[in-house]
Amino acid sequence: MKKHLYIFLLCTLSLCTLVGCKKDEPETFISDQARPVWTAPEAGDMTSSMTAVVKVDLKAQYPEKASDWQLNDNDLLAAFNGETCLGVASPKEGLFFLYIAGTEGAVTLRYYSAHYKNFFEAKDAFTFANDAHLGTVAEPFVPVWE
Repeated sequence: MKKHLYIFLLCTLSLCTLVGCKKDEPETFISDQARPVWTAPEAGDMTSSMTAVVKVDLKAQYPEKASDWQLNDNDLLAAFNGETCLGVASPKEGLFFLYIAGTEGAVTLRYYSAHYKNFFEAKDAFTFANDAHLGTVAEPFVPVWE
């Protein structure tokens, strides 16, 4: 039995030497995506609306993959119904203050990180409700990103 174990260990060591054994490194979010040109509806086109105060923190959600992430003045957050943009915001004092134009149905959030030059979409959508407020400065809405 010891002979078989010895042969197994020797083969494993030889295989590691030939193909290289290394620890799996976490995937990275770094990309080369250009900053989007998302356009919010004109104020006159908004017959109903809601607001959202959103906090984005990739470092908290993905501690290994986003340990170097930081919020950037060139980041963007947008609300969408399908492919229709309902509102766009840049960060102010660590939060996004999003004014969302009225529409029936599901609203999804999309985030562009200038740090990673990459896009993220919120895992869960929410339903538009006229005059509603999602999150506050004291307790912002924190989406889970995919």
